Amino acid sequence: MVDDTHMMVHPETVMAIILMASMTYLTRITGYLLLGGRQMSDHMRQVMEAALGCVLVAVIVPYFATNNHGDLLALGLTALAASRCSLLSTILIGVGCAWGLRNVLHL
Repeated sequence: MVDDTHMMVHPETVMAIILMASMTYLTRITGYLLLGGRQMSDHMRQVMEAALGCVLVAVIVPYFATNNHGDLLALGLTALAASRCSLLSTILIGVGCAWGLRNVLHL
């Protein structure tokens, strides 16, 4: 029998999720409002397309400043995937490699 009284969600957790979702929405809608009706140059379009990858790298890379061989191997496999796959595929491969190396192979 499972005791459901210990599975409550704290109000602070709900508030954090709502605030994070709101900020994500706000940053996305601001981009559409500022750039929606404008014609972008090829250079600006390339910058905007690269921005997501730059943010992703800035968030993830500090976790790989480690001597953990599994994390470093996952980083290498993700970099290889990035040179050959789409962004979504690369993210899925990177997360899968990191999870597998940490939890299955215990590297």
